[in-house]
Amino acid sequence: MLRVESNGPVLYVTLERPDVRNALDEELIQDLYETFTTVAEPTRVVVLAGDGLSFCAGGDLNYMRRVAAYTEEQNYEDAFRLAWVFQSMLECPVPIVAKIHGATFGGGCGLVAAADVAVAASDAQFAFSEVRLGLVPATISPFVIQKIGAGHARSLFTTGELFNAERALHIGLIHDMVVHADLAFAVERRVKAILAAGPKAVSEAKRIAQNPPLSLEESARLLAKIRSTDEAREGVSAFLERRPARYAVSP
Repeated sequence: MLRVESNGPVLYVTLERPDVRNALDEELIQDLYETFTTVAEPTRVVVLAGDGLSFCAGGDLNYMRRVAAYTEEQNYEDAFRLAWVFQSMLECPVPIVAKIHGATFGGGCGLVAAADVAVAASDAQFAFSEVRLGLVPATISPFVIQKIGAGHARSLFTTGELFNAERALHIGLIHDMVVHADLAFAVERRVKAILAAGPKAVSEAKRIAQNPPLSLEESARLLAKIRSTDEAREGVSAFLERRPARYAVSP
C-alpha cells in the first residue's frame, strides 16, 4: 500500500498500488496521514514517489463507489481525512520532494501541489479530472490555488482537461521537468541541496514560505532570532573558512 523506507536523513515514501496506478483509497489516505504527521529526526527530507507506471491517478474507483453510498455526514468525515493528508504535508517539519511520472490526476495533483519541491518526468500527464465524474476538486483546491493561482485553476478545474508536464511547469504546479531517464538524478540533486543546508533553517524557511508575507518588523525579528542560533553561526563560519558546515550530510 505505502512503502516507507528510511535511509539516514532521507525518508522515501512510495505509493505502492501499481495495479490501480496508485489511486487513493481509505487505507492509503490513512497511511499517508500517519506518515507525514510522524516525521521526526533524523529525517531531514522526504521523497514522495509512485510505484509502477504512474505517480497517482486520483481516487480509486471502487473507493469512490463505496463513498457514493455514504450519507452526507459520512462523506464529510471521509473528505476531511483526505484534506488533512494535504495539510499534513504542509505542516511536515521537513521538505517533501515529489518525484512525478505518468498519470497524475485529481488527488494526485493535490499531492504535487502540497509538496515543497515537485520534479516531473517530461512524459507525465496531469488533470483535475473531478468534473468528468460529476465531482469537484474541493479538498485539493486550497493547496492547488495557492500553487498555481485562481486564473489557471478556474480553467483547469472547470474543463478537467489533460495537460502535459510542460504546461504544469509553466503554471507553477511543478518546479522542474526532465526526461524520464534523468528523473532520479534530478530528485537526488534537490535532496543533496536540502541536506547541505541547516536543518532548522530549512524548516523555518518552509514555514514562512507558506504564510502571508511577514511585516518588516516580523522579518527583522525572525532573522535576528535565527542569526543567534548555533546553526547559523556554524553556517557562516563554514562559509568564511571555505569548508563544509558540520550540519551538511550526504543522502
